Amino acid sequence: MSDAFAALHIAVLTVSDTRTEADDKSGRVLVDRLEAAGHVLHEKAICADDVHEIRARVARWIADDRPDVVITTGGTGLTGRDVTPQALEVLFDRRIDGFGEMFRMLSYESIGTSTLQSRALAGVSKATFIFCLPGSSGACADGWDKLIAAQIDARTKPCNLQELLPRLTER
Repeated sequence: MSDAFAALHIAVLTVSDTRTEADDKSGRVLVDRLEAAGHVLHEKAICADDVHEIRARVARWIADDRPDVVITTGGTGLTGRDVTPQALEVLFDRRIDGFGEMFRMLSYESIGTSTLQSRALAGVSKATFIFCLPGSSGACADGWDKLIAAQIDARTKPCNLQELLPRLTER
């Protein structure tokens, strides 16, 4: 892949039983950052903390040729309503184990040991990268600023996830 910037199409899903477009700070943080970086918002949605609703929404996106990336916010905690990991792990062709590990390491700098309550994770399905972040706007800012933004930018060296996109469906 080229060393030039290449905009990706990114979908954002807020998982919450209580948020609306008017008060969805986490989703807004992600949309603002991806657009400021030059990427294209494919779609933004809010859905309930329901395994089947979350899975259906993301499955529709990954069945499409676009988006290249899906970012979810919310539902990664430990309560009974936090079901995003269970909803999406079954869709993964491959899990990106280092994402959750790095997210918690970086989050530790901001929130200390409370980061152990996060089940942030990432994976690949079809030819789509999926990142699952906690529901706080701070966690979304950290996840984008410290991990996702650089890894989906073709200019990041020595390697980045964007350069893998054409090869994700190889057999």
